Amino acid sequence: MFLRLANEHRQFVQDLVMNLKALAVVLERHGYPASCYTCGDQMNSASFMVSLGDNHLIRFLVSDYGITWTEMRDDRELMKLEGAEAINQLEELATLVKKSLQKSRDTEYSSPTGKRLLQKSSGRGKTQA
Repeated sequence: MFLRLANEHRQFVQDLVMNLKALAVVLERHGYPASCYTCGDQMNSASFMVSLGDNHLIRFLVSDYGITWTEMRDDRELMKLEGAEAINQLEELATLVKKSLQKSRDTEYSSPTGKRLLQKSSGRGKTQA
């Protein structure tokens, strides 16, 4: 049973890393400085970062040891979440990106409106660290 759980956890981390890499590519294509670094080709850990402007930075770390979301503004930590809460916040960011992309498709020029939506909404409703 424990071997099966360990294998499922490894697969979960690999899936999460692949999704982080894809999210970084999408954000970069739409004008947000974003990156996702992995160690080696096993995809068992990643460091994802995105700047939402105005010194607003999000860092998401994933590995076999844990999952962490950290949101900072002006080099000060606003919020730090771990585990399921961190993944929920990542889902919220991905949803905002989708809304921003959809809104940008409805207008001729994509960046300014979508960026304002992400900058205003990220971290909304969460408590500070």
